[in-house]
Amino acid sequence: NVSAAKFDELIKADKEPIIIDLRTDKEIEKGFIPGAIQIDYLGKTFDNQITALDKNKTYYIYCQSGGRSTDAAEYMEKQGFKKIISLEKGSSEWKAKGLPIDTKK
Repeated sequence: NVSAAKFDELIKADKEPIIIDLRTDKEIEKGFIPGAIQIDYLGKTFDNQITALDKNKTYYIYCQSGGRSTDAAEYMEKQGFKKIISLEKGSSEWKAKGLPIDTKK
């Protein structure tokens, strides 16, 4: 778990960051971190989508306030993922810090 500032710093330092937004469609309509792909933690295909990912890559994950991303990180670790970076207080902190938000999928 890292702060919004650290999350932003790590994404910028990564040549090909894989950012996963764990929120629902309705939550994403209000804006998302640029470049993020959606894998809805509450969706029926979450398990299949996550387990299909390369376990050796670094993943930057976030939700609305940090709860789902913490749970998703634990799940991913159990599945054998090596590096998961979770946005501690979610997109709400990201927005509060004035970091970039995209609204077009």
